[in-house]
Amino acid sequence: MKEKDLPLDNQHSSLEELTEKANNLIESLENEKNLSNSVDSYQELLKLNNLIEKKFQKNLKFISEKMNNKIKKIVKKNEK
Repeated sequence: MKEKDLPLDNQHSSLEELTEKANNLIESLENEKNLSNSVDSYQELLKLNNLIEKKFQKNLKFISEKMNNKIKKIVKKNEK
């Protein structure tokens, strides 16, 4: 699923907001008696899951790079 397939309002949401939306969708799917009515909600949940995963990976990469830079600074400082 490509990012362009996702609703624009979700692309700028935080991980917490996206997780809350996903949890709400899961709750509504669990309460739905007629599964044929839940296909659209399930598709939306899959899109949200994909977006959450991508945002998580971006955040993980940012944190890793930040920590690596801090470690390099500490190592350089200790070498002196």
